[in-house]
Amino acid sequence: MLQAFALVKYLQSQGHDVEVIDYRPDYMPGHKVDPGFVSVGFFSIFGIRHLYGWYKKMQAPKRKDEYELEQARRDAFELFFNKYIPVTQKQYTSIRQLRANPPEADLYIAGSDQIWNTNLKNGRDAAFYLDFGTPRRKISYAASFATQNLKKGYTGIVRRRLARFDAISLRERTGLSLLKSLGYDGIEVVDPVFLLERQVWDDVLNADGSEFQGENEDYILTYDFELRQSIIEPIALRLATLLKCRIYSVSPINREYAEKSFVCCSPLKFVSLIKHARCIISNSFHGTAFSMIYGKDFFVVKRKDGLNSRMQDLLNYYGLNERLIDETIDQSVLLSKIDYKPVVALLSQDIVKSKSYLQYQIDAVE
Repeated sequence: MLQAFALVKYLQSQGHDVEVIDYRPDYMPGHKVDPGFVSVGFFSIFGIRHLYGWYKKMQAPKRKDEYELEQARRDAFELFFNKYIPVTQKQYTSIRQLRANPPEADLYIAGSDQIWNTNLKNGRDAAFYLDFGTPRRKISYAASFATQNLKKGYTGIVRRRLARFDAISLRERTGLSLLKSLGYDGIEVVDPVFLLERQVWDDVLNADGSEFQGENEDYILTYDFELRQSIIEPIALRLATLLKCRIYSVSPINREYAEKSFVCCSPLKFVSLIKHARCIISNSFHGTAFSMIYGKDFFVVKRKDGLNSRMQDLLNYYGLNERLIDETIDQSVLLSKIDYKPVVALLSQDIVKSKSYLQYQIDAVE
């Protein structure tokens, strides 16, 4: 949701019309608020954004309190969605509908989080490869395969679908190698959330009224969406003892080790919690990204599902390898501080390059 918001807001700031293609295919359960596309418009620029994560356990039996928490989470996201994400008037539920009556635009933009992950249904859906409409140009911005290899049997399909793009940009280096193996060149760009400066995020928080009211509290924030037992807990407890501070948690479930658990956390409340935290421990790419935006000390815990490529690429590139940890982490590393001077210098260059890529593609339409 925050990626969609960031891409929309940045392009709006450049004077362009922006919309989100309201795509809600049947395979995404509970899609009361999920846009399949982020449409971004200059004259009308359209792009794609897939939101899924919160709905993975939708088919499992749930107690009443679990349903209530799930609905509260959806409500928090829906409020943000309705307020900040401009959508197309027409809602689509299938690629057939998109092909029959596509959104009119000069430029379609596909992006970003795991839209081409063929292990997920969206990664096998022609819609996310912009197989509809006749705009002047089709590109991707910060698209992601999320894995190093495609699902067996999909190499040829993905290769043919990528041929529709006039330009391809990805958000992780490992994806460029996969793209090259398919016969295409691309460039690496920053995640959409980096397109907005810290002050812009602050202004949005202030205008929305989402600032965390305990901003003067001394706390470690954990952001953990693994529902099984996570190694974040022992690491957080250890660091909290060393720093003599509290633990707050953002997670789909209550974390007993945390003094406060933000289970129904809205997107902007999440940003504010990171902004005011002393340190962030997460297994999430965007927990890491917003920690970098706000210059926070952070640690990334290795994930059991193996989806570490995006975070490893990010940390390696910015010289932050030691922030990827497991439960054996040495105390000296836990207490270490990040020197953000070289990180900011390199990140600033990459943001300029990413904005130039977008502007070049827009200019090509004109």
